[in-house]
This record gives sequence, structure tokens and C-alpha cells, in this order.
Amino acid sequence: MRIGQGYDVHQLVENRELWLGGIQIPHTHGLLGHSDADVLIHAVCDALLGAANMRDIGFHFPDTGSEFKNIDSKILLAKTMKLIREKGFEVGNIDATICAEQPKLNPYIPEMQRVLAQVMDITEDNISIKATTTEKLGFVGRKEGIAAMAVCLLGTRV
Repeated sequence: MRIGQGYDVHQLVENRELWLGGIQIPHTHGLLGHSDADVLIHAVCDALLGAANMRDIGFHFPDTGSEFKNIDSKILLAKTMKLIREKGFEVGNIDATICAEQPKLNPYIPEMQRVLAQVMDITEDNISIKATTTEKLGFVGRKEGIAAMAVCLLGTRV
């Protein structure tokens, strides 16, 4: 068994779609990034890669690569799953937290779980997603960005 953690932050800006957990969420702002800037998926990818001792998302999918410009982060997650499975690992579970002042995310969590489970080819029961605010403190509290954290447990495939 191996444990990994991931963390990601992106700035909120106007004129961008907001993608979290592989789904588009209606909001006045979206996250700025080279890809679709889905902080939840990026944190999950880093947790998976970290547990497998395979560096991080930026190493495998650099933001200097034109092939990753505006890419759907679900594609990066699928590629990450392929990498860890090729190394002989399987996901035990994922536990993730999204930190955002707005929009309210709880209504979207079941769909995020469904989408991520489908992309990762695991059961929804193995993906926990929580949403919280920072009580108006820091960059998240000022609505300047959104952060996400994830931990995962990997086991070796039998």
C-alpha cells in the first residue's frame, strides 16, 4: 500500500468556463490555466503520481506543451491512470477537498464522483469529495482562486 497527496491552485478570472471534477459548473468566473485548469483533477493526478513515485502532473503533462493547451483534464486523469496501472498499481480510494468561497459546490459533488469514477474505472464509493470555504480568509476567501487537495491510497495489482 502507498499513500500520495496532491494540491493545486488556480486563479479565478472572467471569460473562462469553470471546470471542477470533470464537470462544467455555472459561475461568473472560471479558472485560469494552460489546460481547463480543473484543480480537483490536477490534485488527484498529483496524489496518484506521488503515491506511485512518478513525480507530478507538470512533469508528465508540462504547461509548455502545445498538445496540452486547453486540454480537458479528464484526458490527463485517464493518462495518469494508465501510467500508474502500467507500474502495477490500482486505486484503493481517493479523498479530496475543494476550497472555494463561491459557487456552492455541494450540489455538484455526486456528478463529480460519477464522472471521476468513470474516467478512473473505479467505483464511486472509492472517491470522496468534500467542499469547504476558507471563511473569507486568504485568496480563496477573497474569491481570487480555488484550491483543491487530494490524498489517495494505492495498492499493487494482483
